[in-house]
Amino acid sequence: MFEHDETYDRHRRWMQRALELAVIAGQAGEVPVGAIVVDAHNQIIAEAGNEREQGHDPTAHAEVLALRQAGAVLGHWNLKGCTLYVTLEPCVMCAGAIALSRVSLLVYGADDLKAGAIRSVLNVPDSAASNHRLAVLSGVLAPQCREQLQQWFRQRRPSSNASED
Repeated sequence: MFEHDETYDRHRRWMQRALELAVIAGQAGEVPVGAIVVDAHNQIIAEAGNEREQGHDPTAHAEVLALRQAGAVLGHWNLKGCTLYVTLEPCVMCAGAIALSRVSLLVYGADDLKAGAIRSVLNVPDSAASNHRLAVLSGVLAPQCREQLQQWFRQRRPSSNASED
């Protein structure tokens, strides 16, 4: 990829922060996914980890929580100029929320071969149903993101194949 590219190094730094949030979520009993929103000035304006179990809320995915927080910080729903970083490829619900938020760039770590709705299973951003064309960069710190999820599932499902759900 862009091993020594300044932009890619910045993406890796922000993904590292998303991984830290995923650790916190995992320690709280949540599937360890973390997300951050960075504004056009390269400042974090929102960050979240999964909170479905804690909040008893099926929509409390890290991406949705971070997008909500970013909208509140900016005072509007349109997040044009912002970048969303997330450790796992978003599901269909999150992909829809991302498209509706108008973020300019989605950067994610590990592919989700079971439920990924950006490239792996579905391609929501490029579908006719999407009213926003989203730039996507995948695979940033993918081995670390994938290993974090697999390790978490191995600890909770010792007899399973430690898949990414």
